[in-house]
Amino acid sequence: MKKVGHHNSISKILLLSLAFLLTFSVSSIAQEAAATPAPEAAQAAAPAEGAAGDAAAGKALFNANCAACHKLDAKMTGPALRGVTERRDRDWLHKWIKDSQALIKSGDAEAVKIFEEYNKSVMTAFPQLSDADIDNILAYTAEPKAEAPKPEIGGATTGGTSQDGLSNNIILGALVVVMAMLVVMLFLVNNVLGKIARANGIEPVKKEPTTPIWIAFAKNQFLVLVTAILLMLASGYFIYGYLMQVGVDQGYQPIQPIHYSHKIHAGDNAIDCKYCHSSARVSKNAGIPSLNVCMNCHKNISEVAESTATPEHSKAFYDGEIQKLYDAVGWDKAAQKYTGKTQPVKWVRIHNLPDFVYFNHSQHVSVAGVECQTCHGPVETYEFMEQFSPLTMGWCIDCHRKTDVKMEGNAYYEKIHAELAKKYGKSKLTAAEMGGLECGKCHY
Repeated sequence: MKKVGHHNSISKILLLSLAFLLTFSVSSIAQEAAATPAPEAAQAAAPAEGAAGDAAAGKALFNANCAACHKLDAKMTGPALRGVTERRDRDWLHKWIKDSQALIKSGDAEAVKIFEEYNKSVMTAFPQLSDADIDNILAYTAEPKAEAPKPEIGGATTGGTSQDGLSNNIILGALVVVMAMLVVMLFLVNNVLGKIARANGIEPVKKEPTTPIWIAFAKNQFLVLVTAILLMLASGYFIYGYLMQVGVDQGYQPIQPIHYSHKIHAGDNAIDCKYCHSSARVSKNAGIPSLNVCMNCHKNISEVAESTATPEHSKAFYDGEIQKLYDAVGWDKAAQKYTGKTQPVKWVRIHNLPDFVYFNHSQHVSVAGVECQTCHGPVETYEFMEQFSPLTMGWCIDCHRKTDVKMEGNAYYEKIHAELAKKYGKSKLTAAEMGGLECGKCHY
């Protein structure tokens, strides 16, 4: 009898593949089990307590009374306070906190030295704090600095490991093996069927040669004409759309020399846009905020909170950007004074209207009462500032046609509004009906 193939080869391949997958699966699960820490080892050590007082209550008192001028681990207006009970006598600290000026006037050498060292900055007296309150604050400052948690090996699920312990690479490898086996099986089946057909004298049917489709298309003049017309119309549409986008920079999001997160400032901290862009209320331009405005807050904020960090930007990244601000204004955070060495910050402009277009921020912000987000989008959610609106003529005209002029308490428009309201026969007027579509309003 004539042999048509090795029937046992496919079974052997399947058995070998299954053994391969089981071997790597068991080893992967065993490695994960070995790397999992014991429950006793995973328990965190209890925080150290101060010599006296309640550290938790002291933290609340510290944040309410001391945090404006002091940090635990860095100089600010005053010295760093972590471990202050090891450097100073506790009774002396009580006297200093309750009335530092009285201690200085008494001639205490340590008090006078600190007063001179920190540019004779007068510390606020806290006679309202009881001895227990001060002990609580000192207990908080005596706590050791918490170390950053170290990543556990084999603990959290990584990008290449699934939750059941099997590596994604192993799963993909298994799928590749299965697909390869299917291809081999199809090839073997096709080979066997060919041998059977030839053994029985069966020849495959040959296909009749046909005309290629592109030749048949070229011979049909009607189809060629319709296709040419469609191509011309489509080309005109795309060319017009391209030309209409020239000079439109919607979505433009450049990288700035100092990373400024509107999400942190306008969103998380709810800082009003016009605190930094104060000129938007009184002038044509919103203006670039002076770095002095930044230093109003960042003179005492040299680092961000741990909770500020995101998957994209770490705490160290944000702290480094604050240091760039200090380098630009010449601020020495250790000595708490200006060095006089400044560096210019080359901000990249985002919103840029053509020279022949007139736009007045104060007219829209102060007179019309338009919110900043109307044109600039939800800036309180932006990590990187971008151009939200197209700033095209059509976009401006559409806004003027839809937006009613705010008349309540607006003496600027009282007379003209009364006349135009009588003319149009309605109480609400849009900016367009108030002359907002006249060419000379926006073009010189």
